[in-house]
Amino acid sequence: MKPSTLSRKAFLQNSVVGLSGLSLVPSPSSQFSEKEIIWNTPTGTARHYTLKNVRLETGFDYDGEEIVGTKTGLFSVEIENGKIKNVSTQKPPADAIDAKGLLMLPSFKDMHIHLDKTFYGDKWQATKRRTNGVKGMIALEQQILPEMLKNSTQKAEKLIELLQSRGTGFARSHVNIEPTSKLQSLKNLQAALRNKKDVFGAELVAFPQHGVFYTDSAPYMKEAAQTDIDFIGGVDPFTLDGAIEKTMDFTIQLALDHHKGIDIHLHESGESGLKTIEYLIAKVNENPILKGKTYVSHAFALAKLEKAKQEEIAEKLGAARIGILSTIPFGTTIMPIPTLLKYGVNVMTGNDSIVDHWNTFGTGSVLQKANLAAQLYGYSTEFGLSRILKLATAGPLPLTDKGEQQWPKAGDDANVVLVDASCSAEAVSRISPIKSLIYQGTVVY
Repeated sequence: MKPSTLSRKAFLQNSVVGLSGLSLVPSPSSQFSEKEIIWNTPTGTARHYTLKNVRLETGFDYDGEEIVGTKTGLFSVEIENGKIKNVSTQKPPADAIDAKGLLMLPSFKDMHIHLDKTFYGDKWQATKRRTNGVKGMIALEQQILPEMLKNSTQKAEKLIELLQSRGTGFARSHVNIEPTSKLQSLKNLQAALRNKKDVFGAELVAFPQHGVFYTDSAPYMKEAAQTDIDFIGGVDPFTLDGAIEKTMDFTIQLALDHHKGIDIHLHESGESGLKTIEYLIAKVNENPILKGKTYVSHAFALAKLEKAKQEEIAEKLGAARIGILSTIPFGTTIMPIPTLLKYGVNVMTGNDSIVDHWNTFGTGSVLQKANLAAQLYGYSTEFGLSRILKLATAGPLPLTDKGEQQWPKAGDDANVVLVDASCSAEAVSRISPIKSLIYQGTVVY
């Protein structure tokens, strides 16, 4: 079997080399003037309050059968004990907080990030030239992780604050589990998350960054599986460990034994990458309890397949309810995201590495990721832009495909973002400014 020739370094290079004419960061201009909410109660203290003049989407405007616009209205939204209690057009109470016509959307979720290892919040460092692909980076990590761990809790907190400023209130973070840091990286990140527990939500993936068997990470993975992590991770089983079945069987059994989900990094783009995906599909079908709890991050092998094979694998992924976590790479690795969505595959996105030894770049914005997907795949209409917002929210949208209002409703979690935009389509197209983030009813930004 021929392993992939695509190293993570090559992936990151692909992810920062733009397509000709592609506008990566549109101007954050909006039809609205600059708006700031005046909170009449200290941030983070109010358990019951009402927002007035909240802009909510109510339906689509049509020209014949074509959707040409989005209808909105101004509402009052009552929030109590972390939930949306009421959405109304009635006169709000006198002490209601004026949202000044800002658009309310479901808050964003970064579903693939490494909060545990970053330079963010410390002195600036760009990446340096590396050799020998992922194995070369493993050797580098073995050298630098002890120093990085000294203040990784504080840097993780700073990175969380960056995400919050971009409208993100929840993240799925991979965390290194390997012989160099053992479980210390996990413990440091858990400390950061405890410090942020009232303002930020997270789920954790035990990630054998240095290979399960390439380095002796298996005993540490078993130890991590006994903690309150959510997913068992993995990385390039053929390239690193030299055997798909052995590594995947270990990962799957560990998840089954400890009632965890699965989320593996798969950068391999050749035959080995495809065989790993097919093996995982077969194992999930053998163990239906893993359906809806299993994900492949990156899955670059899908980008290299012929169209007919892409359709076949996408259909199988959808039937097995295996999700794909994509950072929306561009350049030479264009993922078949429209095909995946066509077959009902749960596609989500994240920033991955942000300013660390793997990657110099990273804005912290998943709204920008949705914008990039819209440009890459041609979601330029009002309808298309409004639908691709689900990459930023990890699912929830204000309107159904038929234009029926489905969010927010009484009883929904009060996880919302207020954006200076007229509708979802504009928010995606312009990467509109984030004005406030509310997590479980608490104003955190």
